[in-house]
Amino acid sequence: MSNYKDNLTSDATHKNHQDIVDGNANGSNHQMEQKKSSVENEVNNSTEENNSDEIDDSNNQSSADVTKNLADDDFSEVVSNEDKETIKEVASDDNFSAPKSYASILVEQFMDAKETFNRSLGSLFTSAFTAGLEIGISLFVILTAFALLSDVLPSQYAIVLSSLLYPIGFIIVVIGQSLLFTEQTSLLSLPVLNKIEPLWKLLRLWGIVIAGNIVGGCLFAALMIGLGINMKLFSIADVDAYAQHVLGYEWWVIFGSSILAGWMMGVAAWLVTSARDTISRIVLVSLITGSIGFLGLHHSIVGNIEVFSALLYGDSVSLGSYLLFLLVVLVGNTIGGVVFVAVLKNRIFLFEIKKVKQQTEDGKNDSTARMNARQR
Repeated sequence: MSNYKDNLTSDATHKNHQDIVDGNANGSNHQMEQKKSSVENEVNNSTEENNSDEIDDSNNQSSADVTKNLADDDFSEVVSNEDKETIKEVASDDNFSAPKSYASILVEQFMDAKETFNRSLGSLFTSAFTAGLEIGISLFVILTAFALLSDVLPSQYAIVLSSLLYPIGFIIVVIGQSLLFTEQTSLLSLPVLNKIEPLWKLLRLWGIVIAGNIVGGCLFAALMIGLGINMKLFSIADVDAYAQHVLGYEWWVIFGSSILAGWMMGVAAWLVTSARDTISRIVLVSLITGSIGFLGLHHSIVGNIEVFSALLYGDSVSLGSYLLFLLVVLVGNTIGGVVFVAVLKNRIFLFEIKKVKQQTEDGKNDSTARMNARQR
């Protein structure tokens, strides 16, 4: 009996000891698994951070490559080798923490314009047609807001407040990189101003973009504005009222307004190029185009949809007044974008090139003078 008890005690003790060992082993394994999981998480987090940094660096690098990797083929034949090196120097953009330099913005716009010149005619028209459709979204939302606000506010205040929604279509077009005439007006003229592309190519390109924008806008007016009327989002009276808000001026007032609008759109294109990230571009587009809408300035492509919608569904616009309006605003937008942005900005760039060349020449003269002084 005593031996039996001793055996039981021994077995129990052995069992308890084994449980303790197993427990310690399990605990140790659990701790090891936790440590292993912790290490893996740290590695994954580190990898994600590195990947994020690499993406940011890649985005910044791609922006810098436009101005850094300029080839001799990107310049006109009349540009000397010395001028080429000077342009590459002033257009360098390696400091990503600082704003882009004036020259780097202009050179980047020039390179984008040159790529547009090299696109096929079908690609150009399709992109412009898409922009004409997309820009119509602004009017669709504006008319809906105008119809709602007209019930509680006087018409003039309802128009101004609803016009603050103007940027929606522009954000879609600019961030989506479709070809909008007023955004491309100053941009596409740069290769011509610098004698890289002939004038006839620019006029052909403008014609394709304008045609695509107008056709896309008219199609949007025929389909989507009619849809909005049938959905009771707004009425024909609202469409007519908004069209008269655009047309209710003398032609020379519309012309001056369209010049200012073209100028502001050229500035918007310049600022979008100067931005390094998408959020900044959205903010800049919203501020500039929102100001155009708030001030009631005349934009040819949006105005085309506004007036053509009234021509289709209302009774306050004639075909003659629509065509005259479109011609005046297109010319005004073109003048505003080309003269006040492209020509002036390009001229400032040429002055900067001249200054750098003069500094380089002065430096060479100083070095020569010092060497002559030492020889004496």
